[in-house]
Amino acid sequence: MIALRNITKSFGNLQVLRGIDLDIEKGEVVSIVGPSGAGKTTLLQIIGTLDAPDGGSVTIDGTDVSRMKEKELSAFRNKHIGFVFQFHQLLPEFTALENVMIPAFIAGMDRQKAKVAATEILSFMGLAERAEHKPNELSGGEKQRVAVARALINQPTVVLADEPSGSLDTHNKEELHQLFFDLRNRFGQTFVIVTHDEGLARLTDRTIHLKDGAVID
Repeated sequence: MIALRNITKSFGNLQVLRGIDLDIEKGEVVSIVGPSGAGKTTLLQIIGTLDAPDGGSVTIDGTDVSRMKEKELSAFRNKHIGFVFQFHQLLPEFTALENVMIPAFIAGMDRQKAKVAATEILSFMGLAERAEHKPNELSGGEKQRVAVARALINQPTVVLADEPSGSLDTHNKEELHQLFFDLRNRFGQTFVIVTHDEGLARLTDRTIHLKDGAVID
């Protein structure tokens, strides 16, 4: 599903990634762990096509995305990759339902179809009764579940999460972590999760350790 070959990345004189080789299979839930500055978020951004490596190749579901032009890359990202961030990044002026619908609009889905799809996903998340609420009317756990629903609206093959439970309390963390596995089991998505949460890392199918820009095991 995801194949990285000899990925390198530098910012000025600082080399952040040093020849990363990595394979992630379809349907895996994989965590990436390591100390601050190890290159975890940079690697996730490269997998998600938000940043380009200096060298090497990134292949997702058989497509070498490192050869794509920006317009092609944007369309590929919207269709095949979902993102979940630590601070949910919901738009405050829109309801939960509208926030979830936004990536579908970008993909060209008509409003009624997008509304039906978003409603179904929010129902699966246990948020049907919160669909018309704006972010400031939702709890932290509810906002993060809305963010996950938004990541899923276009039925991506890969979901990337950067410290998704970092801002949540213990109860909401546990619910979110279980949700990732429920989603994998129901929809078959591949999850790649950058985390400092040892509890989450232990739950995943595989843990990839980064140190000084390299995979160490």
